[in-house]
Amino acid sequence: MTETAVAVENTGSKSEQAYAAVKAWIVDGTFTPGYRLVLATLAKDLGFSVVPVREAIRRLEAEGLVTFERNVGATVAGIDPTEYLYTMQTLSIVEGAATALSAPLIDSVAIARARAVNEDMRACLQHFDPVRFTRLNQDFHGILFENCPNPHILDLVHRGWNRLASLRSSTFRFVPGRAHGSVEEHEALLQLIEAGASADEIEKAARLHRSATLEAYLAQAPAAPTSNAGSLSAH
Repeated sequence: MTETAVAVENTGSKSEQAYAAVKAWIVDGTFTPGYRLVLATLAKDLGFSVVPVREAIRRLEAEGLVTFERNVGATVAGIDPTEYLYTMQTLSIVEGAATALSAPLIDSVAIARARAVNEDMRACLQHFDPVRFTRLNQDFHGILFENCPNPHILDLVHRGWNRLASLRSSTFRFVPGRAHGSVEEHEALLQLIEAGASADEIEKAARLHRSATLEAYLAQAPAAPTSNAGSLSAH
């Protein structure tokens, strides 16, 4: 952060702008886990009063990206391997279901969009940018599950992505080799959908894809709990 005010896109309320800016700084790694979020400093950097910044921090706290401790204040939430494990296991189930339910509603236009995003991801591998890769990854999966007709499942998927937001930007930094496999699995998933594969086949492929990222991360994080980490992918 510099001493000069940070340029913020002038769209939405000041609270919404503050929320978007601080969340972006958390996701792109500018604010790392444990970083203390001083309201007055953020307000000065953004060119706002403290009020909209406080509202933004409360919203980020509700999403799990920020924690608040008495006598310490707001800080960027730390990376909890156990929370990561549980969230990824849950997301593998609900996102797999959402993708399977969405599949019959995915037309050739959507397939083309998803494939174009995946090609951008493939190109990103040459000069690897984990933040951009992760953003494209979310765009890819969003196309596949966005037509899920069950709003409750879709809400759980969005909650899972939000819960992972502070770590997702750095996951591929920890396991960059996993990015190559991810791109190939994306293409295989698209081919299943194009071929009209059964819901069970699509759900299993989507779940295994998510589980593979979890297993790659846990393999290089020995302090993380590993018991039953991959058990869900076997069903």
